[in-house]
Formats: sequence, C-alpha cells, structure tokens
Amino acid sequence: MLPPLRTILQGEPSHVVRRIIARYRQIRVPAARWRVRRGSAVTDQSRRSFLTRGAALSGGLLSTGLLSSCGADKPGTSASGGAPSRGGKARIAIIAGAQTGNLDAHKPLGTGSFRGWALYSKLWEWNRQANPGLALADFAEVNGDATEWTIRLKKGLEFHHGKSITAEDVVFSIRRLTDPRLASPYGSYLPSLRRGDVRALDPLTVRIPFDQGQGLAALPELWMSWGGIVPTDYDPVNNPVGAGPYRLKSFTPGQRSVFSRFENYYKPGQPYLDEVEIIDFKDPIARLQAMQTGQVDIAPTIGFEQLAFFRSSDHFRVVSSETDAWHGFAMNLSKAPFDDPRVAAAFRLIADRPELVKRVLHGQGRVANDLYSPSDPTFNHAIPQRRRDLAEARSLLRSAGHAGGLTVELVTTAGAGGNAAIVFAEQAREAGVDVKIRLVDDSIFNGPDKNNWTFSTLVGVSRPFLLTLQQHDGPRSAGNRTHFNDAEFTRLVTAAAAQPDVEKRKALVGEAQRIQHERGGLLIWGFANNEDASSSLIGGVTPDRTAFSAWRTDALWRRT
Repeated sequence: MLPPLRTILQGEPSHVVRRIIARYRQIRVPAARWRVRRGSAVTDQSRRSFLTRGAALSGGLLSTGLLSSCGADKPGTSASGGAPSRGGKARIAIIAGAQTGNLDAHKPLGTGSFRGWALYSKLWEWNRQANPGLALADFAEVNGDATEWTIRLKKGLEFHHGKSITAEDVVFSIRRLTDPRLASPYGSYLPSLRRGDVRALDPLTVRIPFDQGQGLAALPELWMSWGGIVPTDYDPVNNPVGAGPYRLKSFTPGQRSVFSRFENYYKPGQPYLDEVEIIDFKDPIARLQAMQTGQVDIAPTIGFEQLAFFRSSDHFRVVSSETDAWHGFAMNLSKAPFDDPRVAAAFRLIADRPELVKRVLHGQGRVANDLYSPSDPTFNHAIPQRRRDLAEARSLLRSAGHAGGLTVELVTTAGAGGNAAIVFAEQAREAGVDVKIRLVDDSIFNGPDKNNWTFSTLVGVSRPFLLTLQQHDGPRSAGNRTHFNDAEFTRLVTAAAAQPDVEKRKALVGEAQRIQHERGGLLIWGFANNEDASSSLIGGVTPDRTAFSAWRTDALWRRT
C-alpha cells in the first residue's frame, strides 16, 4: 500500500506539507505493491567513434557506471524492459510557471531549450555517459595546436522541410549563434572564435578557426548543448525548422507543443513514437496529479518529496541517474572577507558535506571535493577528500582577524539552494560564523549583479572540465562569481585547452586542479542524482549521466 503522505513528506516545511496534502486528497490512488522490474539497459548507440588527432576530446570517451532505479534503485537494472516498438505518443510534463517561451535554437526562452531536444540536431551530442559523440558530423578533427576544427557532415541529411543539410547551413548556424545582434547567452562561450573566417571548404566540409588554441574546449560544448544546426532560411518564429527526431506540429507558448515523427532523422529506425507532446505545468503538485490521472506520461526531474509516491506504485517507474551535476557555494575572492585566503579555506573546512547531501539532496547524491567534472578522464583523483575540521577552521579565522566572530550574507533562491543555505548556516554557527541568508527571486539572483555577490549558492551541470571552467571560474569565464584569478592556474588551463593529447592534458589539468582545490573560490559539497518518473507504458527512459534521459525523445517508445 502507498505509505502515509505525512511520512513521505517528513522534514518538509509545514506550508509545503499542507499544499501537497490538500491536492493529494483529490487524487484516487490505486493500491499497489512495490516491485522491482528488471530488463536490459538501452545503451547509447553512436554510429561512429569520435575522431580527433590522436586523442579523445576534452570530455573523453570514458565509460562510467550509472546508478539506475526501478523501484528499489538496483544498480544495473533498466526502466525500459524490452525491445522498442514503433507508434503511439508520449506526453512530457515540465514545470514552467511563466506563460512565455520560444523555439529559437540559439536563444531559447522559457522552456525552449527542452523543446529543442525534439526539434533540433547538432554536430555532436552527449551520450549517456556525458561524453561527446558525433551526430550530424561524420568526421571531426582538431589540428595540433587546437586552433582549427575541420568538420565533415554525413551524406544525405535533410531538414524537416526537405532541404539538404550542407556546409553553408553549418556556417550560417555558427555565425547566427555568435552574432552580437542576437545576443545569445551561449555565444559568449566562444570568445576566441574567428567568426568571420568560418568557411565551407566543399558542400559537406567546414573549417572553423580559433585564436589562442581555445577550440578544443569551446566548439563541441556549443554544438552539443545549445547549437542546433538550422537552414540558411531559418526563422525561429515563422519557420522553426531543424533536423531533430520530430518536426513541429503546433506550439502555444507557456502551454504545450506537439511534434510529429521526422522520417528522415539521421539515426536509422528512430524515432519510435508518432508524436511527442510537451505540456507546461505551473507547479509540481499539478504535475503529480496529471501523472496519477494518466494525463501525462513522463515527469522529468521530480522533487525528492515525491519520490516515495512514484516508487510505491506499479503504474510508474523511477529512474535514478548518478550525475556530475554539482551543488555548492561561490565565495567572491575579490571582496572581504574572502579576499583573505584563510577565510575561504576556513569555510571549506566548516562544511559538513555528508550532512548537506543527506539533508539537501535527501541522500540522493554523493559527497564532492570542491572540484567539478569527476568523470572527465583528466580529473585528478589523487587529491585527498576534504573533510570537516572545525578546530582548524576556527584557527584560520582567528589568524585572519576574526577571533570575535564573523558575519557574512549568503544570497540564494528558493529550492535546493535555499535549503543548502539553511543547513550551511547551522554548520557555520559551530565555528563562530553568523551566516545571514538573503532570499531573492531568480531574476535578481541571475541578473546584472550575479557576479558581484560576496557569498552565494551555485549549481552546475554535468560537463567535462574545460567546458565547466569556461562557464564558472576560468580565466575567460563570463560567469565567474568567484573572481578567481591565479596566474599559474591560468597558465596551466590555457595550455591544457590547447593540448589535444589527453595524457599530456591530464598532467596540466591535474596541477591546475590542485591550485583550484587549495586557492579557488568554489565550495562544492555534493553531486546530485537526477530522478525521472514515467508511466510503466513508456520505454526508453534509462540512466543518463547528463540528467537529460527524459529529453532524449528519439529513444522514447510506447508499449502496446
């Protein structure tokens, strides 16, 4: 039988409990016993290996184990259970409070980035181990000093409106993404691209040049995450055409979108479904009710408070993916008190990481060591795990002139960040530090002052080291909330970004991470699992280190 709802919600704020119980009473819950279903995992099938000059790309081709969950979270089990069949429809429920959005491949608004998984395809795409693999590209090679990529498209590719995909479309897509007039937030990730020198060498081959050897890290990130290839006649409003597994059938911003199967998709035999519908919900409770009544089939990234509900019924499957998505705090090293390295060091020793994982992530994650990208083949696993040491933390604070105590404001938003702030504030009191929590809206938190907070919560997604570096605390990062600026660290990561040989790059990254671990401004305390819930009638939702299993719409199928 389903466990009592108050047991499921134990530890949640009282106002949250009241809201959920009020909505829960409207739902008819069938009695069911919890069972573990076993099946063979659906693996990512890349058509060709990723080619570079003598080595894997920054992300590597490293295979890493994933925790899968079906009922009891048994490692190695699958949520798919059986061979895919063609036909039918899947309805994906997303949380989107605003009645806005678009379908722009290069500047998505609202829930546009999620819908892009159905509509667009890229040169590279992440496999389920969060490593890059070729997609529309048939061949990709970076030169010896990482200043230039040569990319060749697969033959016979088409856009949804029948136009053949050529090198000119790739050139157009790159230039559109990086056009200052478009002001795409992702265009800034390519600061060293020589935009005007991007050229088509023949109908299927493109040459993409970079300054300063930065092409190794920059290009694949853009064309795996945000860089859908679009035709030269692309219009995101009147002609939102891509080469993804589904073509657009209808779109109502902030409400729903419907996509129909694209028969000439680049993966033979896929997609399996006739249609995919993405439906917006304003809150998790409304989505929960829609899942229970069968109005929708898939709920990506469900909250911890709903896990027991979904796991307690044979009508649903829950897939838990161990990811490298990280949670932490950003200490602004350019401002007091963190301009004194002893204070930043003390804060890293104050953190009780296992308790943060237990209370903030509800145990659905693992402890981190102030470093991101542990699945990257260049990651330095020899660095000892940092552990809580209040005596040393107090000693460092005294030596920094804070023997009488220290008060710091911690800026955060609601959700996991706010919960982490509360837990850390409790931990800090034991070291004589008074953490004042300032809760702000997302629009303010990520607004013009986002890089100026003295102390703030921070999260990051699963990405290889050099790519994460560009987005957070690297020397060229536009989002460096830590203001970390170390000459030796900059030298090492710059050399690493220009080194195609993975073993030589590993040595450079390893030394850079030692500096980052000791002198950086990130306090990364944990890595979170991602939990996706789906109807038992849906297959293809399987463990995925990127945390995007439910969005791989080309792999979804429906049981008949």
